[in-house]
Amino acid sequence: MTKAAKPAAKKAAPAAAKAAPRATNGEGRAAKVQAAPPAEDIQIQAPQPQPGAQPAMRILGQYLKDLSFENPNAPKSLAPQSVQPDINISVNVNARNLAPTDYEVELHLDAKATLEGKIVFAAELVYAGAFRLENFPQNLLHPAVLIECPRMLFPFARQILADATRNGGFPPLMLDPIDFAGMYQKRLQQAPAAQA
Repeated sequence: MTKAAKPAAKKAAPAAAKAAPRATNGEGRAAKVQAAPPAEDIQIQAPQPQPGAQPAMRILGQYLKDLSFENPNAPKSLAPQSVQPDINISVNVNARNLAPTDYEVELHLDAKATLEGKIVFAAELVYAGAFRLENFPQNLLHPAVLIECPRMLFPFARQILADATRNGGFPPLMLDPIDFAGMYQKRLQQAPAAQA
């Protein structure tokens, strides 16, 4: 997978362990969640809401931006194993303005399975959507973009990741629902510490 440099993309840190995403490898084994480093604040701008108008959110489009699946030790890695691999999951959210009321939100899911120090598989997914949020007060806009938008994208990204691991010869990797509100709250708590 080729990655282009991104202009100052910001990432939200995963939620606390109790609200962190979990996954199973199709056989019930839970995955470990890696904590991402604290991120800087994502700057989201919007025009002033119209007086008396209700907030409105629309999905303009959603799309797969990047997908990589590596199975470096195949076919040996596909042989039955007596021990299940350790699976680590990383979840991040990026957002940026496209227009005064339009935003692109990216959901990053990275999964890596290891067994005895060797990579069994590695998957990286960036699934994004373009959203129009109108008449949101500034204090509600930031959480709407970083909580509600990724929540809408998650089921589609989850299915793509499950299909990629299944098509790679493994049981589908099924992520449990992610607490994006918890991620957002943890990110707000980490922001002052990062600035200090």
